[in-house]
Amino acid sequence: MANKRKNNRVKPTETDLKEKLVTLNRVAKVTKGGRTFSFSAIVVVGDGNGTVGHGLGKAREVSSAIAKAVDDAKKSLIKVPIYKGTIPHEQLGKYGAGKVLVRPAADGTGVIAGGAMRAVLEMAGVHNVLAKSQGSSNPHNVIKATIDALTKLRSAQTVAQHRGITVDKVFNG
Repeated sequence: MANKRKNNRVKPTETDLKEKLVTLNRVAKVTKGGRTFSFSAIVVVGDGNGTVGHGLGKAREVSSAIAKAVDDAKKSLIKVPIYKGTIPHEQLGKYGAGKVLVRPAADGTGVIAGGAMRAVLEMAGVHNVLAKSQGSSNPHNVIKATIDALTKLRSAQTVAQHRGITVDKVFNG
């Protein structure tokens, strides 16, 4: 791939990216003149076909915070290997105190995941997966841990190439 960078990152060439707001926080800064309120937004973007990214935006208005978060998310897109609507293998992801476990699931299972993890997996285009958040429930950490787990996934072609065998031997031998 010509648009591939280090750590599975891809350039945002697609214009069909969907966005999903995960969290919107109102934060206050106490100043001499009273409290100044602003908003912090966490957004996940993806094309539903193996590309996903997350972003954080802060601004005085909600719409500006979301727009900044979307721009930030487009800068951190990664490519996820999807095999028959699910992930190729079980993987553990960690970020800070957030730990997540994602497992492949049979066709028709759906996305069994909570909150922030569900948003990331749906935007990535994973249709059948079992996922469990084992550590912190903080959306920042859960999203980053999920992205970490998805980044660590290896496709069957990658494993076969690394081992110097055919893709059939990866599954059958």
